[in-house]
Amino acid sequence: MKLHKRGAELLFQVLTEREEKNSVAIASNESFSGWAKTFTDPRLCAAIVDRITFGSNIIETGTDSYRLAQTRAQQQATG
Repeated sequence: MKLHKRGAELLFQVLTEREEKNSVAIASNESFSGWAKTFTDPRLCAAIVDRITFGSNIIETGTDSYRLAQTRAQQQATG
């Protein structure tokens, strides 16, 4: 889903104000390279990724959906 430019600017402002003051947790099923689909302004997208990743702990859980895997396992079990 594309985020309106004003919404992206407001998110950037929040991240900037919280930087080095409070923690921020963000979950996404898209890699950083795919965020350009949501944040359509390339410079703003790069700035948001920069703010999020600076001094952060990034946990990658893989590309497979846990919910999808559970649904498929249940379907196979009931068969």
